[in-house]
Amino acid sequence: MNDDTGTGLLAGKTILVTGVITDASIAFHIAKHCQLHGATVILTAFGRPSLVKAISKRLPHRPAVIELDVQSEEELAALEGRVREHADSLHGVVHSIGFAPPSCLGDPFLDAPWKDVSVAVEVSAYSYAALARAVRPLLAPGASIIGLDFDPRFSMPFYNWMSVAKNALEAVNRYVARELGPEGVRSNLIAAGPVKTLAAKAIAGDALGPGGELDLMQEEWAERAPLGWDVDDPTSVATTAVALLSDLMSATTGTVIYADGGAGTVSFSGQENSR
Repeated sequence: MNDDTGTGLLAGKTILVTGVITDASIAFHIAKHCQLHGATVILTAFGRPSLVKAISKRLPHRPAVIELDVQSEEELAALEGRVREHADSLHGVVHSIGFAPPSCLGDPFLDAPWKDVSVAVEVSAYSYAALARAVRPLLAPGASIIGLDFDPRFSMPFYNWMSVAKNALEAVNRYVARELGPEGVRSNLIAAGPVKTLAAKAIAGDALGPGGELDLMQEEWAERAPLGWDVDDPTSVATTAVALLSDLMSATTGTVIYADGGAGTVSFSGQENSR
């Protein structure tokens, strides 16, 4: 299915996708599957729009690319006008944005200074609300906002303050859903299993690589997931995003959908959780 035929779950919809960095990015695969299901896609670029424009050529259809820095009030205020150069409204928004300074990842948890922690929370959690506020005038009735999560219920030795930020993101999601629900707008998160991306490398640092903590966690994830898990294939996450962006899940909002092979239902020790 593609937007040439006018068929697909997202036919006739315009989707704004943030966070494309490389063609290995989960956001890239979400953009790809949105197009395959009939959507018109607009990408945002932070810092290096020429890089995102080059990556965008690898999608089935070349999308428009606009600049956005979610830490800039000026750029957030300009977002509506930039989108309107390409579309009158949005039917879906994908928040695939996260960052934490190195001190928040891998180092002793208690050593991270607030100035670094505040950046992690602002970029990885507060920006979800900031983006929702910025696109609010553009959202069509029935629109869907989604964000990318990573199950923050368990402490992981390298994830540290990013896990705290993801917990904050889940709370922000609930409040965005509550505020925009009366306007017919849904807000949900996808808790994805680990996928080998540039972001994962940045988060893991020394934990990445043979024998590293991330490498061991990825191996164990695949072993304990009832459905199995392939860290090299983000397709299941992307298709979950398509479902949430479509009209099929019109009564689902304020929640977290797990696309992790079922690993989130089984503890690392093999004991079932009470979730």
